[in-house]
Amino acid sequence: MIETKVCIIGAGPGGATAALQLAQLGIECVVVDKAVFPRDKVCGDGLSGKVLTALEQIDPAIARRLQEFAPKQDSWGVTFVSPGRTSMEVAYKPNYNLQTDEPAGFVCKRIHFDNFMVDEVKRRPEIRLFEGVTIDKYVLQDDGYLVTDTTGNFSVKAPLLIIANGAHSSFTKDVANIRMEPAYYAAGVRAYYKNVKGMHADSFIELHFLKPLLPGYLWIFPLPNGDANVGMDMISEAVRSKKINLKKLLTDTLEQDPVFKERFREAEIDSPIEGYGLPLGSKKRKLSGNRYMLVGDAAYLVDPFTGEGIGNALYAGRIAAQQAAAALAAGDFSESRLAAYDERVYQVLGPELQLSHRLQKLVKYPRLFNLLMKMGTRNKQLKELISCMFYEVDLRKKLAKPSFYVRLLLNK
Repeated sequence: MIETKVCIIGAGPGGATAALQLAQLGIECVVVDKAVFPRDKVCGDGLSGKVLTALEQIDPAIARRLQEFAPKQDSWGVTFVSPGRTSMEVAYKPNYNLQTDEPAGFVCKRIHFDNFMVDEVKRRPEIRLFEGVTIDKYVLQDDGYLVTDTTGNFSVKAPLLIIANGAHSSFTKDVANIRMEPAYYAAGVRAYYKNVKGMHADSFIELHFLKPLLPGYLWIFPLPNGDANVGMDMISEAVRSKKINLKKLLTDTLEQDPVFKERFREAEIDSPIEGYGLPLGSKKRKLSGNRYMLVGDAAYLVDPFTGEGIGNALYAGRIAAQQAAAALAAGDFSESRLAAYDERVYQVLGPELQLSHRLQKLVKYPRLFNLLMKMGTRNKQLKELISCMFYEVDLRKKLAKPSFYVRLLLNK
């Protein structure tokens, strides 16, 4: 049996971030993942500015290595397209300069980004990583959790668990008692394409809010070598009630929609169309309990409007590590002590998640959303607000200032 101070289940972005922050604080931990890296993960592959910010706060050297990481595409903005085909381009940095500015966003296949994070974990002697081990048994004892794999031959004992094993976490469901609710969950499909026409010269990502998908959208994210991540998502409740086959809807849209038909005329699909689930942070949930904290998709922290998940996972992972350090120092891993984790996560991410949920509700109404987009093409403040939904790290500060709304009304 392996003993450690903190056991992290899952070596994806959230779990890896928690481990790296613990290592930076001088705290040893064990990380266990069922996969052997590199491994793929079905996703939109978008990395927001939060990713670099979180890594910079842990160790600037990690952020620098990510900026120099070859298998990613620098992205300088986002193009929103309304149901009425009004297009609004929003740069992540006003008046950006390709030669002198650092890009605020990236697109990177998860097989590459997650492996980058695991390689960073492997750099740290404070972290013991075990790959290809599926933990399926969690036993709470007086002095900590004993976790065991499917064979019973691998076990870890730790006073504290950080659960970061994704949207289908059995711990989230069976111990934390957070269940999938179709109204607060999205279904998505994704494929890789080559030779898509009409991509932005500065690699803006694209979100197309097509009427049949509302409140979801179709996305096109540029990748290196002219490739693109193409997919769509919808609220699971709508998918079920309307009996929608998302894979077929994606194919039909690209083949029959007059705009996409032309853009994909010479495109070649380069992967299967694969599906995945997005556990949305549309409502506040209990993210911790006696001797555990939930991180990333296991904590249901995906942005309801933008689908942003990776940046939120990194933020939550870093907060979990900080709270773990405080709990270890106090020798207190109780439910009441770890409630500080929930408080901090929702202090940092809560305002964005709430605003995103409101915007998600808004886009159910195409006429209203069309109006919003038309306003956005003319209104600098509204453009900034929409851009913030992806890339403003501390949105709540801006939204808390009355001057923001004055400028919004004055169109400045």
